[in-house]
Amino acid sequence: MSELQRTPLYDLHVSLGAKMVPFAGYEMPVQYKLGVMKEHLHCRAAAGLFDVSHMGQVVLRARDPEMAKRALETLIPQDVLSLGTERQRYGFFTNDAGGIEDDMMFANRGDHLFVVVNAGCKHADVARMRAALEPDVTVKLLENRALLALQGPKAEAVLAEHHPMVADMRFMDVATVPLAGAECWVTRSGYTGEDGYEISVPIAAAADLAKALLAHDDIEAIGLGARDSLRLEAGLCLYGHDIDATTSPIEAGLGWSIQKSRRSGGDREGGFPGAARILAELFDGTARKRVGLQPEGRAPMREGTSIYATAEAETPIGTVTSGGFGPSAEAPVAMGYVTADHAQIGTALFGDVRGKRLPVAVVKLPFVAPGFKR
Repeated sequence: MSELQRTPLYDLHVSLGAKMVPFAGYEMPVQYKLGVMKEHLHCRAAAGLFDVSHMGQVVLRARDPEMAKRALETLIPQDVLSLGTERQRYGFFTNDAGGIEDDMMFANRGDHLFVVVNAGCKHADVARMRAALEPDVTVKLLENRALLALQGPKAEAVLAEHHPMVADMRFMDVATVPLAGAECWVTRSGYTGEDGYEISVPIAAAADLAKALLAHDDIEAIGLGARDSLRLEAGLCLYGHDIDATTSPIEAGLGWSIQKSRRSGGDREGGFPGAARILAELFDGTARKRVGLQPEGRAPMREGTSIYATAEAETPIGTVTSGGFGPSAEAPVAMGYVTADHAQIGTALFGDVRGKRLPVAVVKLPFVAPGFKR
C-alpha cells in the first residue's frame, strides 16, 4: 500500500486533537474533541471549518478562453459556454455508457476555468482531461494551494471580518479576495446544505488563515464524520457511494444540472460521453431512481441495506447507498435506489437490517432545508 499523504494542515489537525484516519489516500481528521454529533450541530447553528485540501484543484487555459469552454463541454453534459465570469456550476464527467466518472465544480475565471474534483478521482480526471483537451487546452493540477470550506449560517459574518466584500457574494459566485495576506480564490458554495464558502489559499498561508478563522468563537473545526452526516441530511451525493461509473445522472436525480442547451433540441445537444443514454433517459425516464429513505424507529439503515417492497418479498427492489443518524433531523436518514414504480413519495417499503425487515418510507429530499444565499 502506498504511503498516505498529508494536507498542509496536518500539524494543525493533530494540535487540535483530531482523530486521523485514511481517506482517499490521505490522513484526514474524522473528528475532533467535540465529537461528530456536536460538530454537526455546531455547523448547522453557527459555522464550521473543514480541510478539503485533499481534493484536486485544476486550471484549464487556452489561447482563447472560449476554446477551453467548448473543449470542456466535450467531456461533461453541462453548459460551460453560457457560464458568466466569476460564476461556478456543478457538473460531472460521464463515460460512454452514460455513467458518472466523477462529479465536480467548475468556475469561469475569465481567462481560465477553475475545476475542483474529488480526491480519489483527481489523477484519473486530470489524465482524462489531458488526453482529450491537450495541446489546445493546458491542464494543470495545482500542487501549491490548499482548500478550506467555511460552512454554516454564521460563515458570512465571520469571513466578512477578514474582508467585507464576501458579504456581497451570492450562491455560486466566485471572487479573488485577500485573506491572511494571501490571494485567495473564494466561492460561495459548499457541500453541507448550509450557506458558506470554499477558499483556495496558497499553502504558505493556509495554516495562518485556518487559525485566524478558528480563533472566532463561532467557528469549530469539523471532521469527515460530520461532513458526511451534513451532506446526507442535505440530500447530496457522495461519489463512490450514491453515484459511480455505473450510475447515470438521471437515475441519480441530477438531471437538473444539465442545461437546456445540452439537451435534445438544444443549441449544443449532446456531444458528451454517454449522451445517447442520458438524453433518452431525460425523455423516457429510468428503471430506478435515487430517493430519500426515512426508517421507522431509531435504527439506522446503513449503506448496502437491501430494500424490499413487502416484509415477505424474496427479491429486493433497491439498496441503501448512504445511511446513518441525522443529528439535525433527530432521526435515522438514508438515500438509495429503488425501482421507479416504488419511488413515489410516501411509498412504504422494508429494509433488511441484520435479518429483520424494518419499515422505511420514501421521502422527499433533502431532510434539512438548504440555507444557501440566492
